[in-house]
Amino acid sequence: MEGRVLITGVAGFIGFHLARRLLADGWMVSGIDNLNDYYDPGLKRDRLAQMEGHPAFQFQPLDLADRDGMRILFAGPHFDVVINLAAQAGVRYSLKAPHSYADSNVVGLLNVLEGCRAQKVGHLLFASSSSVYGANSRLPYSVHDPVDHPVSLYAATKRAGELMAHSYAHLYGIPSTGLRFFTVYGPWGRPDMAYFSFTQKILAGEPIPVFNHGQMRRDFTYIDDIIEGVTRLIPRIPRPQEGGSPDPASGAAPFRIHNIGNHTPIALTDFIHTLEECLGKPAQIEWHPMQDGDVIATYADVSTLQREVGFAPDTPLRDGLQNFVAWYRQYYGRE
Repeated sequence: MEGRVLITGVAGFIGFHLARRLLADGWMVSGIDNLNDYYDPGLKRDRLAQMEGHPAFQFQPLDLADRDGMRILFAGPHFDVVINLAAQAGVRYSLKAPHSYADSNVVGLLNVLEGCRAQKVGHLLFASSSSVYGANSRLPYSVHDPVDHPVSLYAATKRAGELMAHSYAHLYGIPSTGLRFFTVYGPWGRPDMAYFSFTQKILAGEPIPVFNHGQMRRDFTYIDDIIEGVTRLIPRIPRPQEGGSPDPASGAAPFRIHNIGNHTPIALTDFIHTLEECLGKPAQIEWHPMQDGDVIATYADVSTLQREVGFAPDTPLRDGLQNFVAWYRQYYGRE
């Protein structure tokens, strides 16, 4: 499948990798990003520089919350597919700057949905998060489970986005696929993520903060696996399900939810040990209690993804971290 795709958040970690993959696959890629300073905008510009000059790539700086700007964007060339990856990320930052989450993750998504409605876009895919599972205690997290107890504003806005997309799928027939990502890591990653900041601090000889005294597990998912899952879902346009009560992951609207995770949760202490081996340097650890808005464990049930596209993430943590460390050393010139 080839055509014109809009990627929002194209200068972000996942957006950048997805844009490169789709360009290689023959798509025309239009990308927008507001290049905000939540983390180093220089890293975002360097990602964009990797695609600069590609004849099938167009970029414009634009904020999702800019209603007029988004209206003008969707008044232009028709997009066959829209992939909304732009968002205000970060669980803990949502405790400090809540309004930015409403602006980007709620108002911004509404503007995307309105654009898709105006253009009659053939398929909308949008980033959600494993954070929506919140206080759910049953593991692994299944897309068929209810997600009614978010424990952070970030999670609440992501769940709100899922509900908004479903309503537009129901009202206007916009085929929509929600992507619940699980702890994505890899080269060109986000500096606010633990694996990135741990690497920075370990190499600098600084202590790393480890919360809940290390008693946590995460379903670390390598970026290439995320991209493979997303690209395989692009042509899988959701169809309404017939009969029966609506399922949290599907229903009478052309709407689906998928987990994309490595379905192998790793203890945080084991993760740190593996990172130490990849860096060839021990970590100094500062133990801290649990943080507000955090959860003990994440663990993806990817059975619906496997059934739909015949794929499940499987990159071993050591391989993914080695790739990240190699990129980090090259990018920052650290030995």
